[in-house]
Amino acid sequence: MLRLRRLPILVVGTIVIVAALSTGLPFLFFLVYLGFLVIAGSYFATRLGLQSLEAGFAIGQVHGHVGDQLRATYTVRNVGRLPKLWLETYNPSSLPVPLPGRAISLGPRAERTWVAKVPLSRRGHFRVDPLQIRTGDPFGLFESVAGVGHGVNVVVYPRIERIPHWRLPSAELDGSHTSRERALQTTPLATGVRPYAPGDSFNRIHWKSTARHGEIQVKEFDLEQTADAWIVLDLDAGVQAGKGDRSTVEVGIRAAASIAAKAVEEGRAVGITATGRHPTTLQADRGPRQRLKIMQLLAAVEGDGPAPLAEALSVTLPRLRRGMTVVVITSSDEAAWIRPLATLRSRGVACVVVLLDGPTFAVPSAGAAPVAARAVAAPAVAASTAAAHGGPAAGGIAGDFGAPTGIPDAEDDPDHAEAIQAMRALRHQLAEYDLRTVIVRADERLSEALA
Repeated sequence: MLRLRRLPILVVGTIVIVAALSTGLPFLFFLVYLGFLVIAGSYFATRLGLQSLEAGFAIGQVHGHVGDQLRATYTVRNVGRLPKLWLETYNPSSLPVPLPGRAISLGPRAERTWVAKVPLSRRGHFRVDPLQIRTGDPFGLFESVAGVGHGVNVVVYPRIERIPHWRLPSAELDGSHTSRERALQTTPLATGVRPYAPGDSFNRIHWKSTARHGEIQVKEFDLEQTADAWIVLDLDAGVQAGKGDRSTVEVGIRAAASIAAKAVEEGRAVGITATGRHPTTLQADRGPRQRLKIMQLLAAVEGDGPAPLAEALSVTLPRLRRGMTVVVITSSDEAAWIRPLATLRSRGVACVVVLLDGPTFAVPSAGAAPVAARAVAAPAVAASTAAAHGGPAAGGIAGDFGAPTGIPDAEDDPDHAEAIQAMRALRHQLAEYDLRTVIVRADERLSEALA
């Protein structure tokens, strides 16, 4: 761009110099000298424009959830005696909403500080590059750019919705089942004792064993089985529908994040399997650290998995222990994954299916509007025809067409009708196997759907 601005000036300058040398006119030589002075002055002004400057920026938080605001604080200080007439500051970034730049001027030994706020509208991993400061001359001949600071990585987690009425079912254990995994928390499952170590709580001391061994003994605990939950997030690319926030991928990820956050708040151990292009599994654990791991995973996944849900379950289900509860989040209308879930009851594992109603997420086709128009026009045509022949009024015919919904009829969009029938058949099979199912439709709040 700068070269394009210089080209006309170079062409005009060359013509003036050739004309001055050819004709010897004093006025043309005056223009040549004036041009050299302007170019030299613009060059040195640009070179000095970024000297004696101090600048910096700070990002308020390097992670947040969708819907939060990213806050960036900028400071530019002129420590020299000459004013800075024109400075442009901006932060290149990959954020969904870029950080706004600003043009400022600074007097001698002056300072400017301002705050920029942008919304975090999409989850993912983003990069904020170093601060760029640019200056130039009034004629646009030269410019000087300097980078300040270091780049920052920003992680945007999925939005977490409050689901106060969500409850995980119990596994209905007939008895206890020991686990080799030890818990740092106190649980009802005390399985043994060990010598005291610095940092152990005094309420974990087992006094009878202490008296018998002659040294302090503390109790060890197993994880409470009925508190464990395992989330299976189906990211098979072949079953996803919708676009943007109104897609099964984003709604499924928000549901997984909300359910995991709720379980961690209740003190449960939570594990998760995400079946993306690179299937990822986090072992069940408790506490804020596990919550952070789950959010980081959900910030990075996409609906690009190559394997169907049935294949992913064949790998995940053997990991489940007796007493756990598995939550499957999917929009798949294939029935192959139902039978593996039905066998979990015999192993003492409870199951909940969060079924994303794919047909409601599908974007209406381009023919939706004409179909709706035909649905409105047809009753009027039928009414006029009936009146002309002395027949009955068209009220009964109008009832057959119904109000326009903007969604193609089954005859006009067979794929949409087939998807609806497949989803109904799937729900019927889930009911036959007595699997608890929660239906989530497009534009429905998770707090209402997961009630």
